[in-house]
Amino acid sequence: MSSYCDKISYALLTTSKADFSAMVDDLLAQLPAHETILRLVFFGRPVDNEMYLEQRSVLHKKVERFFGINRPSLSYVSQPPLNTPLLLEVHGYLPDKEDAVVYGKTGEYSYVIIENQEGKFLFAGGFQGDVTGSSIDEQSRAVFCCVEKLLRKEGFPVNSIVRQWNYIERITSFDDNDQHYQSFNNVRAAFYKQVEWPYGYPAATGIGANPGGVLVDFDAVLLKRIEDRIRPIDNRLQIAAHSYSTKVLKKSSDQKQTPKFERAKSLDITGKRLIYVSGTAAIRGEESLKDVGVGQQLAITLENINELTGRSRLLMLRVYLKHKDDFAICAELMRRKFPDLPVSYMWADVCRDELLIEIEGIAVI
Repeated sequence: MSSYCDKISYALLTTSKADFSAMVDDLLAQLPAHETILRLVFFGRPVDNEMYLEQRSVLHKKVERFFGINRPSLSYVSQPPLNTPLLLEVHGYLPDKEDAVVYGKTGEYSYVIIENQEGKFLFAGGFQGDVTGSSIDEQSRAVFCCVEKLLRKEGFPVNSIVRQWNYIERITSFDDNDQHYQSFNNVRAAFYKQVEWPYGYPAATGIGANPGGVLVDFDAVLLKRIEDRIRPIDNRLQIAAHSYSTKVLKKSSDQKQTPKFERAKSLDITGKRLIYVSGTAAIRGEESLKDVGVGQQLAITLENINELTGRSRLLMLRVYLKHKDDFAICAELMRRKFPDLPVSYMWADVCRDELLIEIEGIAVI
């Protein structure tokens, strides 16, 4: 019997420069016809929140028209892709007769559930608050309220979240004395505190965006068989992010909650293993490698990823670069090391001022 780990797929689609509507049409036309589409994540270049909301509205209308009632999870991330004017990341699935596929909506958000003998798998995203009228703290609270409603509706506990993507507008900026990333971390910690996490926190990325406020995507999993399991993966070269000391944290509302995520998360199903690699940077212990240049930070970041994935096969990587001028050298270094691997490159602020690059990925054994 094929495992869930065999049937999940990931693809990157690019387009040529045109008006936004035409680029979206071109990307949707490239979608694989033989797969069930679980998630669409568009990465674009809006210059402000007004343009962001206009383009997001175009995306929603076109995706709804394209898919009808069988609509996948949809997100629009305001991170300029560096090798295409508009990028589409596709999470797909090749179901067989054992799989039941259910499409749902909660408010304006669409999601997909796969259920089979191995478990129940939820793919959801696009969760946002009031992008233009609320603080990062208020938006974060609104986002997690929506996440909680969906989880309750579909019978997934909070601790079933295995992978989470967190995009935060101007992540290292401050509103008065409150840093955006720390504000988000404080709200996330309060949300997670509702439950115990016996199998570790989710794998996660906390990364900057331009406009767009706070945006969250996630996967949640409930396994049915005792021989299958979900487990965290630690990196012996790094302190777990949720165990950081307060000296490396900023302050927001007089709180310094640590980032609640694991370095990676493994789904061990039917003898196969899918590994979600969290956003990973050039950190040893809990300290950043400073003043070494982007090439050295890239090398250390890849060492950290290798520590997490071992002999597994990478399916794809996302590379976030603080400075777009670093794209050419990083793309060449990555091409030499991974000549056949799908890699996307985004211009995005990283969660510490001194970090120039962050990489996340997905691997399989």
